[in-house]
Amino acid sequence: MNSPGPGTIIGIDLGTTNSCAAVAFGDGQVKLIPYKGGDSIIPSIFAIDDKGNELIGHEAKRQWQLNPRNTLYATKRLIGRAPKDDVVESVQRSVQYQVHAGTENDVAVDCHGRAFHVHEVSAKILHKIRDVASDHLGFKVSRAVVTVPAYFTDRQRQAVKEAGRLVDLDVVRIINEPTAAALAYGLGKQLTERVLVYDLGGGTFDVSIIEIRDRVFEVKATGGDIFLGGIDFDNAMIRHVLDGFQAKHGIDLSTDPVAMQRIKDLAERTKIDLSARTEAPFSIPFITMTSQGQPLNLDVKFDRKLLEKLTHPLVDRTLKIVGSVMVDAGVTAADIDEVMLVGGQTRMPIVQERLTRFFGKPPSKGVHPDEAVAIGAALYGWSLQENSDLKLQLLDVIPMAIGLEQAGGTMHVVFPRNAAIPNAKAIAATSSEDGQTELVVRIFQGDQAETSGNELLGEFTFSGVSPGQAGEARLEIVFDVSIEGILTMSARDLDSGRQMRTTVRVTSS
Repeated sequence: MNSPGPGTIIGIDLGTTNSCAAVAFGDGQVKLIPYKGGDSIIPSIFAIDDKGNELIGHEAKRQWQLNPRNTLYATKRLIGRAPKDDVVESVQRSVQYQVHAGTENDVAVDCHGRAFHVHEVSAKILHKIRDVASDHLGFKVSRAVVTVPAYFTDRQRQAVKEAGRLVDLDVVRIINEPTAAALAYGLGKQLTERVLVYDLGGGTFDVSIIEIRDRVFEVKATGGDIFLGGIDFDNAMIRHVLDGFQAKHGIDLSTDPVAMQRIKDLAERTKIDLSARTEAPFSIPFITMTSQGQPLNLDVKFDRKLLEKLTHPLVDRTLKIVGSVMVDAGVTAADIDEVMLVGGQTRMPIVQERLTRFFGKPPSKGVHPDEAVAIGAALYGWSLQENSDLKLQLLDVIPMAIGLEQAGGTMHVVFPRNAAIPNAKAIAATSSEDGQTELVVRIFQGDQAETSGNELLGEFTFSGVSPGQAGEARLEIVFDVSIEGILTMSARDLDSGRQMRTTVRVTSS
């Protein structure tokens, strides 16, 4: 296949702050899919303006300052999550739109008087990316490999697939962002290397240790934090600015959505400037009025040292995760051949300096931090096509344990953290009461000993158990985790040999 045609599987990096798509063809050439004006980045932003028009990407970003309450951004942090109060509250504190519990044990966001499930917002962004790709390639794109943070749970992965379904985009495969970046780095180079991918994006942090043996990419261990990214670096600056203004003028700007949006925009721009310069002004004229009607300006001096001081705990958190993933993989700093930087926040000089100190060598410049994930996804998509001569093997892992709840609320681990996928395990089960005809199994994902500290994936009800004495029924429950890290279950009555239907009900926790 010398040029992409209908049936082509494109690669989509569905990011927290920005998204990007790419396509592979021929003998492994890859190109990013450009948007109007040649930019390949599409902001992951959805808005509804005063006239009720839906805006996505650059159009949504342009009107953000004037319409902050009806502009949805960074919603990826909430996709596939149960509405646990602490999560919703922490997001609500840093955004101007309304976040609340949804109707499906999920999170909903409000925009222009309408409530949207978070995966519906992701669907709108995927729809935009698909349209841009279709316009550029000259045929309707219908299939894609979509990337997710390695640290996404089963529910979050399912929600991304559902987002694709809502817009008739066949998400052929979901792969982990660091794994995609490793493909972009290592494919076609006949490498034998152990790489550590340090992926610090807009909203999430992932680290994976991957062994590359030519066309085999084997993930040894992964870890991360889906609430750690560039947005948090911005928020540390914003907090400093707000506190300083309140101390000086006695006015809390955080209650003014337009002022907050102006500060947020400038914080992000200043942070980026300070990667190239050592100091930058932080000035916004007429940010607010005094009670006497006098205009007040915001004027703060920011330098790189201050930014580093404010964000020091965030960089520390990333390095702590790096350390624990290395322990899980059983490697030392000397065992790592290359450290790859992925995600825009890795451009910050202190991040590179700290990693250089940690590993005793500077990180690799082998991939473009903003483009590697989409490129890797496109290469993987190309390898899945019937007419592709590229054969590659991805051996990934699950990011945290999957198990079931035992009596007393403890977690019985079926697949431990970093278990290889695809994977299947059979578990023996029996009835606990006389005459029982249904068996209810509650499935959780997480690394805590008690299920209350883990994420409820769902409640699986197996009907049609032969009634008898407690403990008489002999059942086999098979847990199957796909190559995408998605769990399916089935059950068999060993006495009758009958397969039982499984109903998956995600219950409210």
